[in-house]
Amino acid sequence: MAEKAKKSPSSDVSAKDQTSLKEFPMLLLKGFLMGSADVVPGVSGGTMALILGIYERLLSAIKSVSGSVIKDVFTFRLMQAAAQVHFLFMVILFSGIAAALVFFTKVVPLQVYMFTNPEIVFGLFFGLILGSIYVLIKAIEQRHGSMIIFIVVGTAVGLWVVQLVPTQTPEHPLFVFFSGVVAITAMILPGISGSYLLLIMRKYDFVLTNIGKLGGAETIQGFLALFPFIIGAVVGLALFSRILSWLLARYHRATLSVLIGFLLGSLLVIWPFQDREYIEQVREVELLQANDSLVLEIAGAGNRVPALPEYKRVASEPRESNLYDKECLALESEESTVLVETVKRKLISSKPFWPDPVSNPNRWMGFLSILVGLVLMVGLERLR
Repeated sequence: MAEKAKKSPSSDVSAKDQTSLKEFPMLLLKGFLMGSADVVPGVSGGTMALILGIYERLLSAIKSVSGSVIKDVFTFRLMQAAAQVHFLFMVILFSGIAAALVFFTKVVPLQVYMFTNPEIVFGLFFGLILGSIYVLIKAIEQRHGSMIIFIVVGTAVGLWVVQLVPTQTPEHPLFVFFSGVVAITAMILPGISGSYLLLIMRKYDFVLTNIGKLGGAETIQGFLALFPFIIGAVVGLALFSRILSWLLARYHRATLSVLIGFLLGSLLVIWPFQDREYIEQVREVELLQANDSLVLEIAGAGNRVPALPEYKRVASEPRESNLYDKECLALESEESTVLVETVKRKLISSKPFWPDPVSNPNRWMGFLSILVGLVLMVGLERLR
């Protein structure tokens, strides 16, 4: 039977925001590392928060956004609202997260490297998570044999989630709302990726497509489609952060053991050597001259599909889609033009394997990345 954990200084988070400006550099770095984890499918920001020792502070900060705070915001009593929440903590942390998302999508495109050098990217995070499991077990005071049961349960749930097969799901507002609740819950659960669960529920593409409509001619349509998802995310965050905080306060050892199990289960999908299966979706078509430099470049590459999350190809034949209507009409009237498709590749499943030194030239790079991740974990432990 799980015992009620005694509150220690590290786990006793005050109802007031205790963040000081002296923490700014370190907290910003921790936010940056959380944002880095969010970019990689299968890894959640909650995982990195747990590794870095700010998980309970993060839950407490989220929990501080109460109904009275929301009421104060809508009545423009902003100073009063800010005084009730962990404002400085969230501003610094989420600034780091935002900086990482920009850095790893614009400056160093980590999503591209996940396609071109998956062994290196996933190997690094595999090493980080593997090392963090040891660090977290070591950090639990008064370790007990019953922890093994909770770790096994957490591992079983984690393995079950990462092996679910994507299925067709409706786009009804109620299901979109439910998807928002589930996705945000997973994002703050260590070891379970919210984006991966969206992929399983077939709402990953739905969300990204409607986000892409914002700021353009279809802004209203995109916002209305996303509104149930946003409400679901807010509700899920408000409820689940309170449930997790309650569990950590009363059953700290058992809850942390289950979360460690989630991390163990997630290692299956983070293992750097995987047979990955993708689906391809045409996002855009454009009409170009046959002698255009882009068309000639595509023709020079032959039929080889580049190892990239997005690429362009010449359409072999018109398809039945409203994307092609206008372009196909123009194509019929001008023989020297061709249709060029922008294709996005989405991961739908992956199967881990043990790499062969002959058929996997990056075998040792993958193992070296795991070692680098473990070494980095030693440094990250100092940030706790």
